[in-house]
Amino acid sequence: GEVMTVELSVVIPSWNTRDLLAVCLRKLEQAQKPSTEIIVVDNGSEDGSSDLLREEFPSVRLIQNEKNEGFARACNQGMRASSGRFVLLLNTDTEVPPDGLARMLAFLEAHPDYGAVAPKLVHADGRTQRTLMAFPNLWTPLFYATPLERWFPNSPELKRYYLRHWDQEDERDVDQPPAAVLLLRREVLDQVGEFDERLWLFFNDVDLSLRIRKAGWKTRYLAGVEVVHHVGASTSKFGNFVAEWQRNRLTYYRKHYGFLAALWVKACVGFAFADFCVQQLWAGLRGKPHEPLGPTARQFLSFLGS
Repeated sequence: GEVMTVELSVVIPSWNTRDLLAVCLRKLEQAQKPSTEIIVVDNGSEDGSSDLLREEFPSVRLIQNEKNEGFARACNQGMRASSGRFVLLLNTDTEVPPDGLARMLAFLEAHPDYGAVAPKLVHADGRTQRTLMAFPNLWTPLFYATPLERWFPNSPELKRYYLRHWDQEDERDVDQPPAAVLLLRREVLDQVGEFDERLWLFFNDVDLSLRIRKAGWKTRYLAGVEVVHHVGASTSKFGNFVAEWQRNRLTYYRKHYGFLAALWVKACVGFAFADFCVQQLWAGLRGKPHEPLGPTARQFLSFLGS
């Protein structure tokens, strides 16, 4: 018989979101084209996700990890096991509309200079999620997640970083869409490589987008394709995500800007930590509720050593 060439590989990293996964896959069944393969990489879920796949979605390929290997590694496992000309990274907390895949694929087919395409993400009630941001630069760590964000909420840097001049309701080229729903050309992945697994949970999509840009490819945002996204369904279950975010961001800056930039990021975090200490001590002096400094101080010292 003829060998079916796979047009599209859908890679879904999954961690303890069984009910969302079921909805995600049912929507995908309504949207998919004939030459689609679906690969779910389960990160050691304990909620029966893998049983669900075997019983209700036998055609889905399951890669089962013993433990939670993180977002970047799970995506890489799925991408390595896939064979499609295009790869769609898809989170379990999404619902793709019936014509969504076809429209995203059609864009890449028609525009050979584009390496990736992302849809508009919307809340269940249809409101647009402002998911698109500019690439972070050396000003970003100073104005974002430090006291300066509180003191100067409308600083030029935050306006630039959050793209506040744009309502995200029209189609255009973008820097770094989130990997919650991201369609990639296989050729691009072969050229720039997969996710950097040191970026365990955060900044892996920023890093990939930057490498795609540096390799000369463009990324398109298709505002006309609306995918429902139930925000942070998995991340909210991951306890220590602030410390992980800080570590992943530090790795990103060290990788793209070098050793001095990593020291700069540590200094900006030190500024935020000092501010936290002052606020808690001041609250304590006034008999107001406050957090103990110990746990945060230990995390900060561990971060300085990373």
